Amino acid sequence: MLAPRSLVVSLGNQAPYFDCLHSAGHFALSAAQKVLAPSQPQFASERYGKKSCMASPGLPYTFIQSPTMMNNCGPWVLAAWKDVLQRHGLQSSELALVLVHDELEAALGTVRIRKWEASHRGHNGIKSVKNSTDSPKLLHSRWSRIAVGIGRPVERTPDVVSDYVLRKMTSHQKHTIDSEVGPKVIACLRQLQDQWQE
Repeated sequence: MLAPRSLVVSLGNQAPYFDCLHSAGHFALSAAQKVLAPSQPQFASERYGKKSCMASPGLPYTFIQSPTMMNNCGPWVLAAWKDVLQRHGLQSSELALVLVHDELEAALGTVRIRKWEASHRGHNGIKSVKNSTDSPKLLHSRWSRIAVGIGRPVERTPDVVSDYVLRKMTSHQKHTIDSEVGPKVIACLRQLQDQWQE
């Protein structure tokens, strides 16, 4: 049965690292909202999971940008998911959860679906979410991830990689996400809906 609603949460950082490559998920979700507008409302400040955050609540998607820093986003993601369940009187099986996040190695602007149980590949945000949601009481059958490629530096040392993902995005990188990624994110969401409907 198709989940009637999907909570789509982007992972990223807040100031002073909001517009870095590690926050590509936030920019991708913003681009996806623009593709669906006007049926998908503009982002505005709302409260979910007991925190103020930028959200675009619509049907079938509720888009929310995680308001926490990347490395400790898990507890808030779980709280926001429970919040949406309660607001709409839903059972856990009636609310899909999709994370939108950056992915090293993949070329800038590429977008792909990742299974919920797939490796976190060293991504601390995904690690945090998985640690917070690793419970047999939670239904993961309609949980998934959408990865947005950000490339990778030539050197692979931890310090170089950290500097790369926390570097402010260039105008070219922002334009690529704004102009190319939104439709790809929507295509992935619709593909997931088709899978869940089967």
